[in-house]
Amino acid sequence: MTASVNDLRSLPHIKQRRAILETPVPGKTHRHPRMEAKRERIVNAAMQHFAEHGYHAARIEDLSAQVGVAKGSIFQYFGSKGGLFLEAYKKAVRSFPTYLDSPSQIRERGFFEILRYWLLRTERLVREDWIPYRVALLGNYGVDLSLKREINRFLLAEDPYGSTAFVRLGIARGQVRSDIDSTLIVSILDWTMERFQDALLTEELDPGLFPHPADPQKNQMRINQFLLVLEGAIGV
Repeated sequence: MTASVNDLRSLPHIKQRRAILETPVPGKTHRHPRMEAKRERIVNAAMQHFAEHGYHAARIEDLSAQVGVAKGSIFQYFGSKGGLFLEAYKKAVRSFPTYLDSPSQIRERGFFEILRYWLLRTERLVREDWIPYRVALLGNYGVDLSLKREINRFLLAEDPYGSTAFVRLGIARGQVRSDIDSTLIVSILDWTMERFQDALLTEELDPGLFPHPADPQKNQMRINQFLLVLEGAIGV
């Protein structure tokens, strides 16, 4: 069938409307499947790029060439380099297990045994998932303060490690203090666990507590001492 003159005239307008509908807006949810797939591909490549180069040394130009996506298109999706890193950080920490993802027999032993389980498995988890761990590490220590504030807001809003539910379980079982605001206990748990694990695994952050390369026996002694101190602070 031959298109009419009016149909042909309307084609550019159809294309323009389609382009407008498919143009990504930073911070918005993109529902178009093709856009979502492209966005996911950029974030996955960004995770590896940031993990290998760090936040400040990473270059959007290099990432653009790597994934075959125009630099301007990346900025349309994420707004800025910081916006892209924030999405990579979110994906990284969402890939980690929560406290209550521990085996049922470990959960039955109680709050501090769950902590011991994850501390003893930390090195193995990082070895299996180096890229997301490195991105999370950069988000904790290697970004600008303005970006760190956005990361803290995300952690507070989403609680990706399930710390709140974990602390509530400890209080309900009578193993964690109920005379202290539970949100303060969650903060103490997150701060101390995060920094202890980072020092345990990352020599650049170790103030001299741990042997590097790791000595399992000495590290286990440090883990026992850490749990003893933490239990003295928040345990019943």
